[in-house]
Amino acid sequence: MSARTILFIGGSGVISAASVTRAARLGHRVTVLNRGESTTRPLPPEVETLRADAEDGAAVDAALGSREFDVVAQFRAFAPGHVSEDVVRFTDRTGQYVFISSASAYQKPPARLPVTESTPLRNPFWKYSRDKAACEDVLVEAYRRTGFPATVVRPSHTYDRTLLPTTGGWTDVARMRSGRPVVVHGDGTSRWTLTHTDDFAVGFVGLLGNPLAVGEAFTITGDDAPTWDQVYRWLARAAGVAEPELVHVASETVAAAEPDVGDGLLGDKAHTMLFDCSKLRALVPEFRTTVGYADAAAEQVAWFDAHPDAQVVDPGLDALFDRLVAHARSV
Repeated sequence: MSARTILFIGGSGVISAASVTRAARLGHRVTVLNRGESTTRPLPPEVETLRADAEDGAAVDAALGSREFDVVAQFRAFAPGHVSEDVVRFTDRTGQYVFISSASAYQKPPARLPVTESTPLRNPFWKYSRDKAACEDVLVEAYRRTGFPATVVRPSHTYDRTLLPTTGGWTDVARMRSGRPVVVHGDGTSRWTLTHTDDFAVGFVGLLGNPLAVGEAFTITGDDAPTWDQVYRWLARAAGVAEPELVHVASETVAAAEPDVGDGLLGDKAHTMLFDCSKLRALVPEFRTTVGYADAAAEQVAWFDAHPDAQVVDPGLDALFDRLVAHARSV
């Protein structure tokens, strides 16, 4: 594939940073537009940076001027109004506009597995997911009406060394290391697809500039789908805890006790989610799972151990887990 000019809006996050790196490594001319505040994932030196808050339309317009790009990859849009502005902004200025949606927008609970791109988008539990689906609706209408060159990608739980997958994150690790129980939603046997950001990047960058991807939607997830009990035990092993105490609590109980956590549980993590990515592989045959969480957990704990400032215990979650554990033991 010939070199493309690619604009990443975002570019330094868990999902996007690896894709920026891969695109630059493959010889594309990469520009990143963001606030420039993240130092966790440094960009390759050859990447051009523009400074603007992606949610400030006037600032974005000032930073971009009249520039055009072969591809625009939008990682920082979460509301349909923002996407509508992008349709106006990038009409006739890009050959492909790639919107990062979410696999959480798929039907919950899923009626059939594996989930494919034809699975309905319906999530009555989580506003974040409904907003992503509404963003997609804007792009479908624009493509139908004017041929706006939209591509939608739907990642599920994508992680790097900095993003622990459990409900409590580092709070869970701290609890396990101190011999305290951790709360696992449900009965721990539902399966959850986890995708390393380096694997996601292969699939994502492979779609950029591909004319067969325009007007289409693609799920981008790996094949690694452990149970939640396995996830917690692998994380415990990486943290040096031989046998963690796992206390199972119904997702509905967690949601009632803490809606901010519960929306994401009932709207996503409470359900077994397995995906068929054959549509993506037809265009990007090199896409596959190379990193499984059984190994990645050790990389994550090592990173946190090397960054004490990231070892943040959330006192609210910590207290919530104590209450949930006490309730589970009393019934």
